[in-house]
Amino acid sequence: MEAPISGHCDSEFVAVREAFAANFAERGDVGAAVTVIRNGEIVVDLVGGWADGARTRVWQPDTIVDFYSVGKALVALSLLRLVDEGRIDLDDRVASVWSEFAAGGKETATVRHALCHRAGVPAIRAPLTNDDLWSWDRMTAAIAATPAWWEPGTRHSYHTNTYGHLIGEIARRVSGEMPGARLRAIAAPLAADVWFGVPVAEQVRCAELLWAPPSPFPDPYQFEGDARMTMLSYFNPPGFCSAGVVNTSEWRGAQIPATNGHGTATGVARIYAALLVPGRLLSPELLAEATRPQSEGFCPTLGEDVTFGLGFKPTTPRRPFGPNPRSFGHFGTGGSLGFADPDAGIAFGYVMNDVIPRWQSTRNRALIEAVYASV
Repeated sequence: MEAPISGHCDSEFVAVREAFAANFAERGDVGAAVTVIRNGEIVVDLVGGWADGARTRVWQPDTIVDFYSVGKALVALSLLRLVDEGRIDLDDRVASVWSEFAAGGKETATVRHALCHRAGVPAIRAPLTNDDLWSWDRMTAAIAATPAWWEPGTRHSYHTNTYGHLIGEIARRVSGEMPGARLRAIAAPLAADVWFGVPVAEQVRCAELLWAPPSPFPDPYQFEGDARMTMLSYFNPPGFCSAGVVNTSEWRGAQIPATNGHGTATGVARIYAALLVPGRLLSPELLAEATRPQSEGFCPTLGEDVTFGLGFKPTTPRRPFGPNPRSFGHFGTGGSLGFADPDAGIAFGYVMNDVIPRWQSTRNRALIEAVYASV
């Protein structure tokens, strides 16, 4: 069955439409959307395929979908804005606003450490259930109580699922606002359709995520050292990485910002386009700091050398956001992606529902290559 494709594409970006169509015909996409904004103008805004595995619901312009770790940059943005406002400093200790976090050898962890995955809590040690997962207070209390996996600031490991609670709770302690409210305060003036915690009334717009979770789940406590840390980071609580729960109302409505942000490709691209306007969302100085390499080296969670900024990932040869060195953004599991390129004036969003269990894919690479073949 040929995938339906609709939307707008400027004539000079026809290569993007062709790559998008080929993603369905040749690369296995089921439902997806892509948006490109250049110098503040939408030049590509396409949706295609189906919002469910049975291929009965055509993907619509207002279809929203879980974009996984694309949300890490968005929750980091909400904290960085507090830094810009002078309400907290990058090198302040996390415990200065969240006293409970000092437990377990984490008293020296700073906001900067937290933002670039050096704070020492990529996993929670005490066993948790999915009932805990739906409770912000229980999850953040468990993170605060967890003994550090290393001395904060001395190494990094990707905080694959704890990141959103860690960064979101720091921001909440400063502002009094939950991550979902802080994101909507950024997104609403931009008409950016992105969410942490999708309201029940909006969940009818959610696409079905197509992903077969591991069966049975591994027992993290059978591992030792960094292997245990990594297994716990994914499976404690069991649904932390969305396995088995991603299409439930509980998951969609909860606030798990590292993993369960939902939105449209246009919503993601609008956030990145706003970041390219000096001072609109962040000061130029802080944006430059947030998007430069802050921590580099081997990451046991990802099993490879990784470069982290402050919430945003700088472009790297292994995972490039186009050819220009100042590009920045964040991938999500399955290939979803948001990024900005200050040199080309490009903001990009891509979301999809057929999960390939990695960040970079033939699908998003083809779209990025088509964008730069068009400029």
